[in-house]
Amino acid sequence: MSIHPSAIVAPGAQVPESCMIGPFTTIGPDVVLGEGCTLVSHVVLDGRTRIGARNVIHPFTAIGVAPQDLKYNGEPTATEIGDDNTIREGVTISRGTTKGGGITRIGSGCLLMAYVHIGHDSKVGNNCILANSATLAGHVIIEDNASVGAFSPVHQFCTVGQYAFIGGGTIVTQDVLPFSLTSSRRENKAFGINKVGLARRGFTPERLNTLQKAFRLLLTSRMNTSQALEKIREMEGDDVKIVADFIERSHRGVIK
Repeated sequence: MSIHPSAIVAPGAQVPESCMIGPFTTIGPDVVLGEGCTLVSHVVLDGRTRIGARNVIHPFTAIGVAPQDLKYNGEPTATEIGDDNTIREGVTISRGTTKGGGITRIGSGCLLMAYVHIGHDSKVGNNCILANSATLAGHVIIEDNASVGAFSPVHQFCTVGQYAFIGGGTIVTQDVLPFSLTSSRRENKAFGINKVGLARRGFTPERLNTLQKAFRLLLTSRMNTSQALEKIREMEGDDVKIVADFIERSHRGVIK
């Protein structure tokens, strides 16, 4: 085990010998680290925090710290992070609250760029990218393979659908459609599917064409959302079913 002499690891913390703990890092007594993690320097791990294998955490990151919620009263809530994530400088991840389910969860294979904030009780899926200073308020859900642009705040209780791409500087106050390219010019709009990103993820031309037809019904036809949803339900394919199911379960409404 490589632990710098200036690091502080509390009794009770579980740190495998394969981990590298850099200078001026502090690890609380209820922290569990997986194999092969690297904490570069000046990292704070607090609370009931469980981190998987092969994560790289950069300086001045704070994980599992108390939520920024005035109702929080020191309850033993938790933070869970999967495997193979890169967490860059200055990221803050708050642990959960009792009223929000008690846990903040990050999946595997994510890139959290510098100064990202993930608020209490948020859930981030696998292979997500949160660019510099993206901010998730409490209770936000980011589904698998989604990307949130730099300086984009996401309102409490919003959901960002899988494979969605949010452009930089977009203020998100409603749910973001899966597969969509959503950005802000004068107002927030979905501009169709995230065609380039989906192609890079291995979507076939047939899948892309089907999604484009569904999004035309939803975004550019003269139908209202209910009418477009009815037409989308008549289409074949798992992807369009995901879009339809997402719209139907949305509580805040979707950005169109």
